[in-house]
Amino acid sequence: MSKRLGPVSRRVVVRKFRAPGYDGPFSGARHAFMQTGNRRVRIPNQKEIGPKLHGELLRQAGISRDEWLNA
Repeated sequence: MSKRLGPVSRRVVVRKFRAPGYDGPFSGARHAFMQTGNRRVRIPNQKEIGPKLHGELLRQAGISRDEWLNA
């Protein structure tokens, strides 16, 4: 299995962020967001999230690529 991140749908992002304990998505001013404890990650309103933004979301959420790929 490749360690590379590809494009992913918004629905998959929300589902996989719930696995490590994120709640939401909640409505924000311009973007929805998910949170756990004091950590909050904005979720874009796009149907498909590209690889660069996908990696940035994981970094902000504190989720490793291995955790993401195995969730």
